[in-house]
Amino acid sequence: MRILIAEDEPLLADAVAEWLRGSAHAVDVVGDGGSALERVSVNDYDLVILDRDLPVVHGDEVCRQVAASDASTRVLMLTAAGSIDDRVAGLSMGADDYLPKPFAFAELGARVEALGRRSRPATPPVLERADLRVDTHRREVVRDGRYVPLSKKEFAVLVELLRADGASVSAEQLLEKAWDEHIDPFTGVVRITILKLRRKLGDPPIIETENGVGYRIR
Repeated sequence: MRILIAEDEPLLADAVAEWLRGSAHAVDVVGDGGSALERVSVNDYDLVILDRDLPVVHGDEVCRQVAASDASTRVLMLTAAGSIDDRVAGLSMGADDYLPKPFAFAELGARVEALGRRSRPATPPVLERADLRVDTHRREVVRDGRYVPLSKKEFAVLVELLRADGASVSAEQLLEKAWDEHIDPFTGVVRITILKLRRKLGDPPIIETENGVGYRIR
């Protein structure tokens, strides 16, 4: 997923970001509500992890604007205010889930995955095409009975290609879903990742290039 973290405590924001990147998510981080609204207006996020007490623009207002938009972006609100009334207020203004601080990273990860299944059609736990089998929960790839070790980005790209169910996925779409905003849009990182995937997956080649369109798994 493409995730935005809006949190004004840098250490916490960085820790959450690294945790999520370890699960092959693309993560951007901002420290105030104004920057959060700016990022949401230009990027297609599956999920915003939103601190409620943000500077510049309060997290409540960020939540209302994201919920009022036509986007499918989900909001997970984080806050030190964890009473029942606080949770009800957060959900009433449009948050999809509410997690009080302090929290366990395992619970945060589980909630992120659950919201991800709601932000777009759920990815099946196992994706299969031809002799390729991908377990999205265990993050295991097997081709023709052979285990294929992949990096986090290689795995994320492979899952996006399999989700397309034979349709082509452009390099821009792969950048949007598998990398964060710091990636140079003119970089050749997608092409390089595809080359590595092809080499690791072996013969016969399973990833095709459609010139001017993108990549697909036949």
